[in-house]
Amino acid sequence: MLVVLLDVTLPASGADLAREFSLTKVGGRPPLGTYLRQIWDRRHFARNLARAKAYTQNQGGYLGQAWVILTPVLWAVLYYFVFGVLLKRVSDDIHDYATFLVVGIFTIRYLSGTLSHAARSLERSNNLITSLQFPRALIPIASALSDLYQFLPAVGVLFGVALANGEPVRPHLLLFVPAMVLCFGFATGISFFASRLVAMVSDLGELIPFFNRALFYTSGVFFSLDRYGEGWVGAVMKHQPFAIYLELNRSALVEEIPIEASTWLWGAFWAVLTLGTGFVFFWRAEARYGRG
Repeated sequence: MLVVLLDVTLPASGADLAREFSLTKVGGRPPLGTYLRQIWDRRHFARNLARAKAYTQNQGGYLGQAWVILTPVLWAVLYYFVFGVLLKRVSDDIHDYATFLVVGIFTIRYLSGTLSHAARSLERSNNLITSLQFPRALIPIASALSDLYQFLPAVGVLFGVALANGEPVRPHLLLFVPAMVLCFGFATGISFFASRLVAMVSDLGELIPFFNRALFYTSGVFFSLDRYGEGWVGAVMKHQPFAIYLELNRSALVEEIPIEASTWLWGAFWAVLTLGTGFVFFWRAEARYGRG
């Protein structure tokens, strides 16, 4: 019997073909560097999505976008009446209590609103996630951007209140810009954490309002944290990130609040730490989003 050996090239496996043509698994988790490049390439998508969300947020009522400013202003008026008039002892140690209070309320509402909206952002974008292939991190980024866009019109109100209450026009006012840059970095970081945690365990979203309320009463929104003294309780209260960003914004607008290098260092520390760890934490579950 004559046996003829033929040189036959076997067909490549599916995995080999995928590598040859640079194909990737749908819904898989790309390497971190690739993931960052994908986000940068689609940054315009996040920006446009954020603008659309910001615009539609208050379109249901007659006043529309005016509520972006009216809501925190009304809260500020209410709290000023309670803590500046009825409970005047709370505000006795603060000369420009009106500006102090308004800056605190606007800032804490921005941060707590970002946390609340980001927590449910993946759930609300489920149709988008299941129908299109893109880095899922764009969803919490767009959510954080949307809240920033809604906060920007209120900046004029903050400066108006400060000047109306006798705060001088000084170069320090410009520090409000880098203070908000750090604040936004931190807000984006907590958006990554909140969106993944609530996507994995939906019940955690029910705890967000309680967490926000606790922050409201422990971050020095309507009183100075100096009253806690120099003990460990005062140190913890003053250096937790929400209190730090209130202090940074206030130091730019309220003359009697000193601008301290340590506060800026803490602000940068919390922004970098939260943004970096939050991003990696979110990326590690990239393949699980939108899968029920």
